[in-house]
Amino acid sequence: MNFLIKIINIGIIMILFLSLTNCNSNSKKPDLIPAKQLTFSPKNHSLDNNDNFSFDDKWIVYDTRGENGIGGNSTIEKVCIESGIEKIIYQTENQTKYGPGVGAASFNHHENKVIFIHGLDNCNKDNPYKQWRRFGMIIDEDNSGKKIIMDSRNIRFPFTPGALRGGSHRHEWSYDGKWVGFTYNDEILQQLEEKTGKIYNLRTIAVSKFGERVNVKQEDAENFGSDCFTAVVVKVVADPKPNSDEICHAAGDTWIGKKGYQKADGQWQRGRAFLGKIKTSDNKLIEEVYIVDIPEEINIVGKDGPLEGTLEKMPAPPAGCKQKRMTFTEKNPHQGVRFVRASHDGSKLAFLAYDKNNIVQLYMMPTIGGKVSQLTNHTQSIQNSGNLRWHPNDKQIVYICNKSIYIYDFKNNQSKQISKKFEDTPDSLVWSHDGNTIIFNMHVISDKQKYKQIFVLKLS
Repeated sequence: MNFLIKIINIGIIMILFLSLTNCNSNSKKPDLIPAKQLTFSPKNHSLDNNDNFSFDDKWIVYDTRGENGIGGNSTIEKVCIESGIEKIIYQTENQTKYGPGVGAASFNHHENKVIFIHGLDNCNKDNPYKQWRRFGMIIDEDNSGKKIIMDSRNIRFPFTPGALRGGSHRHEWSYDGKWVGFTYNDEILQQLEEKTGKIYNLRTIAVSKFGERVNVKQEDAENFGSDCFTAVVVKVVADPKPNSDEICHAAGDTWIGKKGYQKADGQWQRGRAFLGKIKTSDNKLIEEVYIVDIPEEINIVGKDGPLEGTLEKMPAPPAGCKQKRMTFTEKNPHQGVRFVRASHDGSKLAFLAYDKNNIVQLYMMPTIGGKVSQLTNHTQSIQNSGNLRWHPNDKQIVYICNKSIYIYDFKNNQSKQISKKFEDTPDSLVWSHDGNTIIFNMHVISDKQKYKQIFVLKLS
């Protein structure tokens, strides 16, 4: 009898162990893929959740920011995924802890061009790197490392249509390489905010389109032109009306599809998905999923004011920009949305939100609007650090839960753990163009210092 009781107790312990190690109630038994550490040099190798693979999947681009952040970082680098050899792509001149600084690098989908944040060259102790004191720099590796300024800048009145008055951030190439999307903060409104004590400098979203020269007078470290026309495309207001679709903050933006999304009338529409911060009826600020339709011509003045802005107002979206709210979680027991990514075919939006048990799950909805579907049933929340990434064929989504990497597979509508549970939480997932490789960041201790290193999961 004692022997039988021992057997029963062992069985109960095994069942409890399996239930605790399984993050998802509908997950398959995991076939775990070993992660390979790719970088080892004693410095950070920050992926920043961008498009870090070169178009041929041979190189991975990253920045090396440390304690002083992007403003104190001087190099953009890349590493060969086969050999682990690291190479400097770009290095700032006269770098100090105040700037100029570089970071958040991203590869073009078809060319050896890398875009990244670059602080203004005149940054110093009195006027250091800030959100509103930066721009997009492109390095053309096939053209002897030619430097190309993406977004024109003019902070001297009168302002210039097609030029910004502040700083751009986390640049993302469109699939065709003709556009770049990014978040934006305005220096003119920051100055007004400091003068009045009122809120004016609100983060929003802008895009640059290649092919139209924008000339700026008195070109210097603060003011310069480029061969891109740039426009703010999302309208934000300082004090949104409660229970309305007005937003005071726009970020977390991403292109919708390789060529946009197909509307109900069959027409294809270029657009970006993003998170907009609304005010609920009880004056709580939460984020919801939005999309903004972007017209092919962004140099036409819209109804909200001049493209270049005024001394008191943000640059206004061009005619044809239409922002639409997609999710409505303020009526849910647990409000708000985290992250959003559009499928490559443009038909679906995946995002993170809370379920009825206050656990963050993976959700999906059509880009044209409609039913929201809960995809996962985890027993603990999907983690913020990993973001979401669609497989290039849109049949899977990768994310992080319980310090492990998971894939949601649409073939069997199940989640599957594909990595072991790490000691450190993985960060900044990126899928290769061919879909065979996932990379991510984790911290590794070297000589008693902690550094972000790049790790690789080979799926095939």
